[in-house]
Amino acid sequence: MSNQQYSWDSYRAFVAVMETGSLSAAGRQLGTTAPTITRHIEGLEAALGVTLFSRSSTGLQATHAALALAPQIQQMVTAEAAVRRLASAEGDSERGVIRLTASEIVGTEVLPRLLASFSQHYPEIIIELSLTNRQEDLLRRDSDIAVRMVRPVQESLVAKKIGNAGVGLYAHQDYVARQGNPTSLAELGQHPIIGFDRRPSISGQTSLGVMNRELFRFRSDSDVAQLAMLRAGVGIGGCQHRIAVRTPELVPILGGQTIFTMEIWLVMHRDLRQVKRVRLLFDWLSDGLKAYVG
Repeated sequence: MSNQQYSWDSYRAFVAVMETGSLSAAGRQLGTTAPTITRHIEGLEAALGVTLFSRSSTGLQATHAALALAPQIQQMVTAEAAVRRLASAEGDSERGVIRLTASEIVGTEVLPRLLASFSQHYPEIIIELSLTNRQEDLLRRDSDIAVRMVRPVQESLVAKKIGNAGVGLYAHQDYVARQGNPTSLAELGQHPIIGFDRRPSISGQTSLGVMNRELFRFRSDSDVAQLAMLRAGVGIGGCQHRIAVRTPELVPILGGQTIFTMEIWLVMHRDLRQVKRVRLLFDWLSDGLKAYVG
């Protein structure tokens, strides 16, 4: 290994490039520039004595060395971020940083109102909101608090069931005016359905039977994109009832029946129960999400 020094910024740059596949995208993710990312990567390569990325017509390609090092470096960056959050304030204070993770749809449609009111009451608490449909690892401290749609199984986590969220089929009123509102499964099959692409967002079984990719005329693995297409009048799609009622233009299909139900859980690491700012947000979200599910 070279004697050249490298910093945590180099590790963070490496992880960002691995995630985004380009220097410019990594720079945007970290709030810096592509040349700065380049310097960090080159410094890390010099220090480690290996080539981490090769350039091609399609962008940056991770080398075998980068792929081998990625899991360990990701763990280091995650741990360093957790240390910075925990050190951002004393455990019994109402200030500091909290990292919160949730699914795309909950993070964009449900949490903003709750976080707005929380921030008014606790203006010195900084929220880092990570939206992903992956289950971030709270044991590794990827996040401090998580809103999850499945029950966690790790014993080291504090998990609180909030309730259940029902999902039904909806369409925009303009679509219904053009194409009509189906009253049976046979009629539903004649309409364009919005659904997942490669990642099933629900289990295959619903009250309407098995939902599979071949049924969908418009496909996306982004729940936010599916909802946007639904609101744009592209076709018929699934939507949480509580989200649909906030958009009066959405019309229930098949009588508004619930096609499947998801559990909502609020989760944090057991060791964070004594950190006041984390406990404050956990309790605030618990009350707000309970009101959401009714």
